[in-house]
Amino acid sequence: MVQQIINTATTCGRCGKKGMMTDNVTGERFCGKCGYVITEVLQDSGPEWRSFSKEGGTDPTRTGAPTSLTIHDRGLATIINPINRDSSGKPLTSSMKSTIERLRTWDSRSKVHESADRNLRQALSELSRLKDKLSLSDAVIEKAAYIYRKALEKGLVRGRSISALIASALYAACRDTETPRTLKDVSDAGNIKKKDIARCYRLLHRELDLKMPVVDPIQCVARIASKLGISEKTKRFAVKVLKTAQEHEESAGKDPMGLAAAALYLSCVNNCENMTQRDIAEAASVTEVTIRNRYKGLRLDQTDL
Repeated sequence: MVQQIINTATTCGRCGKKGMMTDNVTGERFCGKCGYVITEVLQDSGPEWRSFSKEGGTDPTRTGAPTSLTIHDRGLATIINPINRDSSGKPLTSSMKSTIERLRTWDSRSKVHESADRNLRQALSELSRLKDKLSLSDAVIEKAAYIYRKALEKGLVRGRSISALIASALYAACRDTETPRTLKDVSDAGNIKKKDIARCYRLLHRELDLKMPVVDPIQCVARIASKLGISEKTKRFAVKVLKTAQEHEESAGKDPMGLAAAALYLSCVNNCENMTQRDIAEAASVTEVTIRNRYKGLRLDQTDL
């Protein structure tokens, strides 16, 4: 059966020769030898959307925005236009205007008729605010929204602060995507206690069985260096120091931000760049004592550099 279909598509049914041709303008499929027309209509293989913009061309905007987990209804809901005009642009009558207004009211109520929907809407608006404050990418926000939705499905939100739980989901997303944002950064952006975010993060980690990668201190180097205006040469030497420490397992169990700060200080000393421990400690949000302790270990480990 499959073989016959293939033969029919490639061989003329009248003369039996292989010379099928297609006219993309008229849509006809015919034999190039005898002129026998097989089909008169050709299926369009182009995109399914059309361009309605003034500029013309291939503009796919009419298909709308893609679905997203960061929108409480995933971008699938419809909106009744607030402009009281019909399709031809004429204003609506007073009776029709009141009917449409009533429809708008019930449409908005139907979208958030459950407490879980209201909870999700409030949490995602908080997440959007945190995204702007922390300058995070869309991929991190999508992951945070996914984690929070999973927590909502398991009933972990009940009896807990929405802001603390969405902040902990965002911190978990940063850890999962290896984005260098510390617990203090998220705490300051959300104006929430670090202890509350840490408690909710441990809950998410335990209940959702999250597998988090170890934070790489090399990723923290660029962040600290950009705050202080440290040169590229110093940054590269600091990365080299940290790679050697990882090879010798010197960095195991250490705070990644403290290690990055100590490596940068060691690099500044090596390259005669005028930078104090206090400057680096403030940029990395660690103490000077941490930098001194990590500096001693890294300096002893750099005998081969």
